[in-house]
Amino acid sequence: MNFDEYRTFDATGLAELVAAGEVTAAELLEVARARAAAVNPKINAIVADVPPAGATAGPFAGVPFLIKDLGQDYKGLPTSRGCRALKSIPVTEHATVVQRWLDAGLVIFGKTNTPEFGAKGITEPEVWGPTRNPWDLGRTSGGSSGGSAAAVAAGIVPCAGANDGGGSIRIPAACCGLVGLKAGRGLTPMGPAVAESLHGSAVQGVVSRTVRDTAAMLDVISGGESGGPYAPKLPEASFASAVGADPGRLRIGVRIPSAINPDPHREAYAAVEATMQTLTDLGHHVEELPQAPFDDAALAREFLLSWFVYIAWELDEAKRISGAGDDGFERDTRILAAIGRATSSVAYVDAVQRRHDHTRRLTTFFENYDLLLTPTLATPPPRIGEFDLPALLKHGSDVLLKTRTAGLLRFTKILDDSVDENLAWVPYTQLANITGRPAISLPLHWTAEGLPLGVQFVAPLEGESLLIKLAAQLEEAKPWKDRVAPV
Repeated sequence: MNFDEYRTFDATGLAELVAAGEVTAAELLEVARARAAAVNPKINAIVADVPPAGATAGPFAGVPFLIKDLGQDYKGLPTSRGCRALKSIPVTEHATVVQRWLDAGLVIFGKTNTPEFGAKGITEPEVWGPTRNPWDLGRTSGGSSGGSAAAVAAGIVPCAGANDGGGSIRIPAACCGLVGLKAGRGLTPMGPAVAESLHGSAVQGVVSRTVRDTAAMLDVISGGESGGPYAPKLPEASFASAVGADPGRLRIGVRIPSAINPDPHREAYAAVEATMQTLTDLGHHVEELPQAPFDDAALAREFLLSWFVYIAWELDEAKRISGAGDDGFERDTRILAAIGRATSSVAYVDAVQRRHDHTRRLTTFFENYDLLLTPTLATPPPRIGEFDLPALLKHGSDVLLKTRTAGLLRFTKILDDSVDENLAWVPYTQLANITGRPAISLPLHWTAEGLPLGVQFVAPLEGESLLIKLAAQLEEAKPWKDRVAPV
C-alpha cells in the first residue's frame, strides 16, 4: 500500500482491510512511519517514539495510532507534559485509556506534541518547539492536542489520541479541519494515576477525519474504571450505531458574538451562517439567540482563575517528581503558577462552586432547544508566535519571578487581560468543560485563504449519541474527509 491509497481510508476502513487480510499491520505501520519521516520535520507533531506492540485482535487491530504526550501515559516511557523537567522520567503504568487503545488492537508508535501542562490553546512548548498547521505552516495547529491534530491532518494517522480540559480537542480539530468530540464528564477514564482532572472538566478522546471513527473510538474508551470516581451510564446502543441514524428535527439555538469577543472575525460568522443554512435545508429549526444562554464573561474569568491555581499545583507536583528547580519550567507557566498561589482558597472554591450557576443556566436553555451552535474559533488559526510576550514584558516577568513578587500580579488587571488576550480567539469551548456537557467541533468551513475554521455544537447530558447522529448527517451533506492539507 502506498500513501495515496492509505490516505483514502479512515481508521475504521483500515481495520476492515486488516481483518479481511488485504493488508497487514506491518505494511500500514511502514506507510505511517514513511509519511511521518516526510512531513514531521515540517510540522513537528511527533516528539517521541513508542516501540509498537504486536497487534493481535480488537476492532482496530493493525491500525497505526499516536497518543498525546499529556495524560496518556505509556508504561516505561516518559510523559513530558510538554515540560523539560519531565521529558526523561519514565512512568510506571499505562493510562487506562492507553490500555484500552492497545486492547482494541491499535498500533501505537509515537507521542504527540503539547504545550507545557496543556495550559494553552496553542502548541508551542520550549522543550519541543512549535507544532505547525499542515494547512499553513506559519499558523498554529491549536492546542493543547495540537500535535495529534497536525499529525492527522497531515495524513500520518487517520486518528490520534487527544484530551480536553478547556477546548483542547475541539480547538485543534477546528484549526486543522478535523472532527473533535469532547465527551460528557466521567464518560471516559482519566486514571489510574489520577481519579479525575480539573474537577472532572478534562476528558479523554481523539481527533479524527470521520464521524464514524470518532464514534467507534468513543465505544472503545468509554466506561468507568475500578479506581475511578464515576460509574457512567452508557447508551443502550453503541455510539458507532448512531452514525447514519436519524437525529430527528432538532431545535438549535445559535450564538456567535460573546462577551469576551463581541466582534468575531467575518469567517467565524461565515462558518456558522453556512452551517445554519445547511441545517435548515436538512429540516432542522435554527434560531439565532439575542444573548448567550449563560454569563460567558463570568465563566471565562472563573475558568482562568481556577486554571491558574491548578497550574500552581501541576508545577509543584512536577517539581516533586523530577527534583527540578524553577529553570525546569517555562516563564509563562511560572507566572501563571505565581498568580494561582496568590489566589485565596476562598476565591478558588468560589470559582469552582459557581460552575453550578452556569450549568443551571445551560440546563434552562436545553428546556427549549436540543443543541447550542457556536463557532469553535472566533478567528482563523493565529500565527506561530503571535502570543509570545514582548521583550519588555519578558524582562519585567523575570524580575518579578526572581524577586518572588509575581504573585502580586493577582491584584492587577492581568486576569482580565488574560481573558481578553488568550481566550478572545477561543471564547466558546470552556462552557462544555465547566458544565460537564458533551460538545463537538466539525470541519464545515474553510476560509478564503484555505484555512479550516470549525463550528461547535453543545448538547445536554447524555447527548453524545445525538451529536454523533447530527455530525454524521452534516458529514454526508457537506463531505470533508477527502480534503487534503497542502503539507
